[in-house]
Amino acid sequence: MPSLLRPRAVRTLGQCQEDDTVRPLCTRTAEARQMFCFRRRRGQSRSGERGPVAIGRPPPLAIDSWPTQLASARPLAASATSWSKHMRSFRNLWPQVVWWNNLLQAYHKCRRRKRFKRDATEFDFRWESNLLDLQRALVEGRYQPGPYRHFYIIDPKRRKISAAPFRDRVVHHAVVRVLEPLYERRFIYDSYACRLGKGTHRALDRAQGYLRRYPYFLKTDIVRFFPNVDHEILLRLLSRHIQDPRLMDLVTRIINSGDGVLREEATPSYFPGDDLLAVLRPTGLPIGNLTSQFFANVLLDGIDHFIKEELHIGGYVRYADDLVLFGDDKAQLWQIRDALQLRLTQLRLRLHEHKTQVHPSTSDLKFLGFALKRDGCRLPQSSIQRFRRRVRLLRYQFARRECDCATIQASLQAWQAHACRANSAGLFRDLWRNLRFSRRRSSTSESVGRARRLHSVANRTAPE
Repeated sequence: MPSLLRPRAVRTLGQCQEDDTVRPLCTRTAEARQMFCFRRRRGQSRSGERGPVAIGRPPPLAIDSWPTQLASARPLAASATSWSKHMRSFRNLWPQVVWWNNLLQAYHKCRRRKRFKRDATEFDFRWESNLLDLQRALVEGRYQPGPYRHFYIIDPKRRKISAAPFRDRVVHHAVVRVLEPLYERRFIYDSYACRLGKGTHRALDRAQGYLRRYPYFLKTDIVRFFPNVDHEILLRLLSRHIQDPRLMDLVTRIINSGDGVLREEATPSYFPGDDLLAVLRPTGLPIGNLTSQFFANVLLDGIDHFIKEELHIGGYVRYADDLVLFGDDKAQLWQIRDALQLRLTQLRLRLHEHKTQVHPSTSDLKFLGFALKRDGCRLPQSSIQRFRRRVRLLRYQFARRECDCATIQASLQAWQAHACRANSAGLFRDLWRNLRFSRRRSSTSESVGRARRLHSVANRTAPE
């Protein structure tokens, strides 16, 4: 046990000599390549037999040779071929999760840009002791997720954000650092949410390219996706490839900690084969957890492969629960909508009826806060109005000395980084021309009253 809590140099029993050299084990990412390493004798081939790994160091990635099917249910009757590719099961992942260097890297990523927050500062004051206590709790099975801190944001609609304690966020990063390289090779290229090298701007570029190639598009999203994620279905999908009982126990605790967090926002529904108690099934992934974004990609990965491999849709882009499909025939896209809805019932999810529309590619595609066209991209007027309201609120808070120049600069730069994807050179010129902040309060009663109303809304949505 002590060797596990504070790992020493990596050495393989029965094969290491004093003049051995450390060789990195080939993994999926450069970050993971720093985590897993092994030693070999001089002259021994890289594919040679490795000896047992001692406790206290990260073992090589254990991969079984036999594959498993990703989906438990048969595909739709529209195709008789299997939509799921073979993916290997992974064992012996627990030592990699609780390895000291993995927890240390997770801690550094967790405190990035948040080191002066209160919970981060408290953990950072005795970070080494706190990290050792967290490692002992994980190894001994005593770890339990803490309570969430909830607050609401309105941009543009009201959302409930659940922030986990800093200690739990370190565990989330440690788990994702181990699992993400294993699942990354399974995800399709056109999934852009919470993935390295992806993002909103890459998704917009891809969607605009498909707009120029196809005459029609189908825009849809899933009704209340995060509040309606079924825990039992998600754990069943994860357990097919994570064949490590201790890691699955930790993942189960993380997922179950979100039960009831978004209950008031969930929309319980009955699906074929349900009984009267089906609406009491545990559901919900807290919006704000890094693991929630990763588990969402794992859950919807089967839908991605179904669309690409069963429905044979060449033009397809997904960002979280927002889906855009492109095609050559309008009637065919409506049939694809019906097949997609039938497939989602196996995950106990539904498409949004009012937001599912088929349009010609000559019209605007409203996607990820932008209005895409074949020859350009613009910001919707609603987005510009929200930014103007935010500026009025910042002016009011700056006049009352409730915020400083650094806060204003960070807010303006964040919006500019978001809006620069659109054709917004003239918009920026008009917005920055009259942008002034002063410590003196405005003399116009209308502007003061409007700012006070915005301030009261901000106070109502502040963290509890």
